Amino acid sequence: MGVAGSIACYVFDTGDGLALVDTGPSTTLPALERGLNRLGRDLSEVRHILLTHIHFDHAGAAGHLAQRLPDAKVYVHERGAGHLSRPERLLASATQIYGDQMETLWGDMLPVPEGRLVILRGGETLAFSGLPQGVKVHYTPGHAVHHLAYHAEDDLYVGDVGGIRIAIAQTPRPPTPPPDIDLEAWAASVALLRNLPARRIHLTHFGSYVHTAAHWDGLLASIHTDAARVGQRLAAGEDLESITRAFTAELHTNLSAEIPGLTEKFILVCPPWMGVQGLARYFQKRAKRPMEDQA
Repeated sequence: MGVAGSIACYVFDTGDGLALVDTGPSTTLPALERGLNRLGRDLSEVRHILLTHIHFDHAGAAGHLAQRLPDAKVYVHERGAGHLSRPERLLASATQIYGDQMETLWGDMLPVPEGRLVILRGGETLAFSGLPQGVKVHYTPGHAVHHLAYHAEDDLYVGDVGGIRIAIAQTPRPPTPPPDIDLEAWAASVALLRNLPARRIHLTHFGSYVHTAAHWDGLLASIHTDAARVGQRLAAGEDLESITRAFTAELHTNLSAEIPGLTEKFILVCPPWMGVQGLARYFQKRAKRPMEDQA
């Protein structure tokens, strides 16, 4: 959308070719190539594409890259693999949400051939000649049921489960789009990640930060705040339109207090209406669960 600092893709040398963590959508491929060139590298050097999850802003260009890079492998959680090789349902679902904005936001999504997929569950260690400790794969649901994080020595690549933080002074906030937000699973993922021996955390939205307990404490506090704002209004019988208006206003107040002028960029990265819909779906699903499952 022409706004810098919205979607990050990370690159590191494995000793066995370059690895990308997330690809961005196909609309950002030119920016990805320019970024690699500024580092003195080339897209043709990529051999490993590590996807944190399959949402369009993270994996939309994976099929394009698989087509252009015949020796590259695409790593993905087992619950997202089928959508990469057969993206029709994913495209249809997203089109219901984004409508005529699909092409502008994300471009098209090509299938990744099944033979090019490395299917992960979490718990694996990926062996590379240039990384003595390898890359450890962690299953980190909460934002998505197919979400992974990758731990490569001092670096922890956390996708969206690490929240959205587009400035150092901003408290991390949770992206909560439909369909499978799970706040209990998210809290468990945070408990796992915060104790890993990494020096840096890398967020897709946006940037790299020192790995501190304060980051995770801030994210958990924001999750609690956002969930309460939506949950209490749902319980009071408010409709989603009025909840979204109130939620957006409160978000604007919070962000403006931290960094004046931050709200507009944040809303582009994480639209409040989408966050409200995801949390509403979470509460609706939770209400249908047996009480013993909620304990």
